[in-house]
Amino acid sequence: MSYPTKIKTVGINETGGVEVIQDLEVPFPKVKPTDLLVKVEWAGVNFVDTYFRAGLYPSKQRPLPIAKEVSGLILELPSDPSVLESSDFKSRGFKKGGRVAIDFPGSLQEYVAIDWKSTVYAVPDEISTRVAAAALLQGLTTLGQVTESYNVKEGDTVLIHTVAGGVGLLHAQVAKARGATVIGTTSTPEKAALARAHGADHVILYKQENTVERVLELTNGEGVNVIYDGVGRTTFNDDFKMIKRKGTIVSFGNASGLVEPVDLLKLSEKNVKLLRPIVNNYLVTLQERNHYSSELWGLVSSGILRINIAEEYPFTAEGVRRAHTDLTTGATAGKLLIKVA
Repeated sequence: MSYPTKIKTVGINETGGVEVIQDLEVPFPKVKPTDLLVKVEWAGVNFVDTYFRAGLYPSKQRPLPIAKEVSGLILELPSDPSVLESSDFKSRGFKKGGRVAIDFPGSLQEYVAIDWKSTVYAVPDEISTRVAAAALLQGLTTLGQVTESYNVKEGDTVLIHTVAGGVGLLHAQVAKARGATVIGTTSTPEKAALARAHGADHVILYKQENTVERVLELTNGEGVNVIYDGVGRTTFNDDFKMIKRKGTIVSFGNASGLVEPVDLLKLSEKNVKLLRPIVNNYLVTLQERNHYSSELWGLVSSGILRINIAEEYPFTAEGVRRAHTDLTTGATAGKLLIKVA
């Protein structure tokens, strides 16, 4: 099969606001003998993209295609025979023409070449590439956090900030499926209704209610077992007022800005555990990647985990600018996607 010498991407050559996002052309990717070649169909929009765009997370790649979560079809398998014959490669389920989802910086372009051992995941035939792009990063984030950051179990009470967002809706569904009581915060009655439809037992409208008072009221003054906080600066200090003795605070996002440095003595007031995890540190080995991706696709296929896609945007600079703006201003609820092909 012949391929073009140049391909389209949407990315940045400098950091800044949404105005730095451009329509660009880059060379067709160099394909190594251990690489899969993938035709990209969809891209997920995530807060981490805005961090790379703004320079909060540094990257030397220029131009930098401004998404790390994509899905598509395998056009070429690795050309190295020793790879194709290895049991590890066979365990990953890749096949020519098969569907895959990828979590790798700089992937918002028409074609991607990626090493088969990397953060690329075979997608079952019953799951579309559209759903796969919407589920991958936030789904793996959720499973790592509800299992390893804090293992949510029956009888727990969990607090999820911005519960109607893409990650929040997944956290709520998994926690509810495990038998936990789910408390969430959100901004509008419409988003509260969406959160309840995805497993939240109690939803606090943080613009109208005092979140700390409501959480303590709902827990008889004890607080919650775990808090999942993707907001950051504006919610973090109050988390310590709502966490139960020996509870766990999982701070995993910076939507409102970076959290200030923490005095470790603050943890001793209730013997609190504090984590700042990133998803790929739960996905280092092939065994971990196979385990969590299999669990994710199983939950999606069975309907236990419903993927709520809020909006689709065109594969243009203007489309990606709108997606970043809608995400950071809270204009939508659920997952945002870029339609690449």
